[in-house]
Amino acid sequence: KNSNSLAEIPTDAATNAAETENLKKNSSSLAEGLRNSTGSAAEDIVILILLILQIVRPVNAFLIVDVQNDFISGSLDISNCSAQQKGHEILEPVNNLLDTVDFDAVFYSLDWHPSDHVSFIDNVKMRPLDETSPIDADSAQVFDTVIFAGPPPMKQRLWPRHCVQDSWGAELHKDLKVMDNGIKVYKGTNPEVDSYSVFWDNKKLSDTTLNAQLKMKGTTDIYVCGLAYDVCVGATAVDALSVGYRTILIDDCCRGTDFKDIENTKEKVVSSHGVIVQSNEIKAMAEGRDRRPELGYKLAMELKNPDSVLSQRNGYRVGE
Repeated sequence: KNSNSLAEIPTDAATNAAETENLKKNSSSLAEGLRNSTGSAAEDIVILILLILQIVRPVNAFLIVDVQNDFISGSLDISNCSAQQKGHEILEPVNNLLDTVDFDAVFYSLDWHPSDHVSFIDNVKMRPLDETSPIDADSAQVFDTVIFAGPPPMKQRLWPRHCVQDSWGAELHKDLKVMDNGIKVYKGTNPEVDSYSVFWDNKKLSDTTLNAQLKMKGTTDIYVCGLAYDVCVGATAVDALSVGYRTILIDDCCRGTDFKDIENTKEKVVSSHGVIVQSNEIKAMAEGRDRRPELGYKLAMELKNPDSVLSQRNGYRVGE
């Protein structure tokens, strides 16, 4: 499944006809754009070959974000937030994807905080606040944003104590299917900085193991879901796009905290050339049968970018 060999493309007549028609539909406008924007026909051909290979045979990672007890029925149960969405509702569609889609890799992220973490409301007096903070420590309440003294000053939203390392609240929910070959990625381990994205902490001072493992597996496409839609899921999807992965956000496998913030998250993903789909669309996409033009465009742009993970994976540089 991971091979980029053209010989592995199905050869029966019906499949070939469908493959050819799909490639025509999804590649013609991309090829034209590449011809207009690169300096060499040879470069265009190389990029187009790589484009076709990765559209036909994507390498897919499924990233399940923070499906942990505290976010479903514990101290930070998202149903208590303004959107009142229920985290447990994603368990069935997520498990169904694990049962029916042959992903090349499955990752589970976990919020994994030390007890003195900067985001906990009951720790707000442990660190001095900056004079520009709109709220003082005595007045601060859950979900308020304060500014801790620097250097540099740091904005921080305050949360209930949650997902403390080795606690019940930090465990993956018992009804979530955990694959034998699933890979766990821990975030939020630095007490001095929060970490929404599964790639980096909020200040991008340090990264997790996720990107290195994705690159090692030759990943092209990341399917993202989990909790909370407008916090850790959204931050992860945006970072995946910024690094260069084709990113698919699975709408019905996410629940969030605030409707306005959820919509803002969707807008950020779409504006960065990611796509938002429902879980019943994933199997065809993962198998390369449903090829979204938006993802083809994203791939073409990344193959032209010498610093992107996809260019590095293929060992190709435009102009070299």
